[in-house]
Amino acid sequence: MSRANVDLGSGSVGRLLVKLALPAVVAQLINMLYNMVDRMYVGAIPETGTDALAGLGVCFPIILIVTAFAALIGSGGAPLAAIRLGEQRRDEAERILNGGATLLALLGVALTLVLYFAARPLLKAFGSPATSLDYGQSYLQIYALGSVFVLFSLGLNSFISAQGKALTSMATVAIGAVLNIALDPLFIYTFGMGVRGAALATVLSQAASFVWVLVFFISKRSQIRLKLRLLRLSRTLLPVLALGVSPFVMQATESAVQIVFNIQLFRYTGGDETYTAALTIMLSVMQMIVLPLNGMGMGAQPLISYNYGAGNSARVKKTVKYLFLSALVVCFTVWLLSLTVPTMFARIFSATPAVTALVKRYMPIFMAGSIFFCSQFALQNAFLALNQAAISISLALLRKVILLIPLTFILPLFLSTGGIFTAEGVADITAGIVTTLTFALTFKKILARREALLAAQKETPQP
Repeated sequence: MSRANVDLGSGSVGRLLVKLALPAVVAQLINMLYNMVDRMYVGAIPETGTDALAGLGVCFPIILIVTAFAALIGSGGAPLAAIRLGEQRRDEAERILNGGATLLALLGVALTLVLYFAARPLLKAFGSPATSLDYGQSYLQIYALGSVFVLFSLGLNSFISAQGKALTSMATVAIGAVLNIALDPLFIYTFGMGVRGAALATVLSQAASFVWVLVFFISKRSQIRLKLRLLRLSRTLLPVLALGVSPFVMQATESAVQIVFNIQLFRYTGGDETYTAALTIMLSVMQMIVLPLNGMGMGAQPLISYNYGAGNSARVKKTVKYLFLSALVVCFTVWLLSLTVPTMFARIFSATPAVTALVKRYMPIFMAGSIFFCSQFALQNAFLALNQAAISISLALLRKVILLIPLTFILPLFLSTGGIFTAEGVADITAGIVTTLTFALTFKKILARREALLAAQKETPQP
């Protein structure tokens, strides 16, 4: 067994979690930074910055759908691969990786065609203001050409994290992010390409990340490798898809929520682009919580999954405890800033006075329940790492599909435009409480069932 696997099963949980989670959090923060830089540069374009920023804001939920397909395979397959490694079934883990890579390639081609040729009608359906439509179309069509790169770099990177290769996984994101930050001003301003330049910078940076991931998985550095003879669709993908539905729904419904936000804002404001720009800023601030939490979850997942596969419940419990407490610190910090100094974030995006006023008015309401993300993201990621597909998908549907989307339609009937922003806070608080209670009632039972299963297997005579 490799050193990485021995460490996952026997090293200090606290030190391992820091070692694995810190690079993942840094990678997510870098990812957040270059997303923000994209919008900062676009928002600062003379004369057309607000319209261009609103156009990117409408593109964002579509891009989330693309990344949701990467999560379907990556977040569904990586925990299973880690569990198989914990069970000492490396060949099975390798089949999961190769089947996932095959499906990612097929999905990438399909998404490229759909996004390129249907960009304009999609943006209209997603509630784009008329003044922002051309900007959104220019960005989305160029971005579509890099869909395969996005799916591979994001989807397969989860399999790097599953092996405990935290620094390598961080490098996947860092390479793309640093390159994007460097290329943005060159293409946007120097070459005068505007939003098209921002999209081209993103495509090239994702291509670089794709090459990095591909080289890793055909090298000896990886415990599980891409092999031509295994690159095919098979029944191995069925449990991957079953588990991956939860992260897919989480991201795809995030897109659906933003579509609903845009449509409702258009309905109640008459297509005022200042509201769309303000919402884009608020969603960017929310990413300041979501991305670090995702990084923590990525760091904790190999520890949880590997030790769950090995039947080491004590290490699983300790990892989840540390994950939750770390997530609470992040949530509290950003939550406090968003409630007390919301205009600080508006200034970061070079917002106009009108947009800044909207951010000041609505961000404290919009972010009111974000402190409960520590439950939603940390504990839901724990369920995912424990191969609890049914519970994970139920919780994924709760916050957005069952609560947030209906509230976005109901509350404006009583609170007008303010109800759209209030819906987010109410849904986050409710979902956080339900997730915490669900975890408290089921976690020990899940571990007990696993221990009983492994004990029964040991008692069963081997043929």
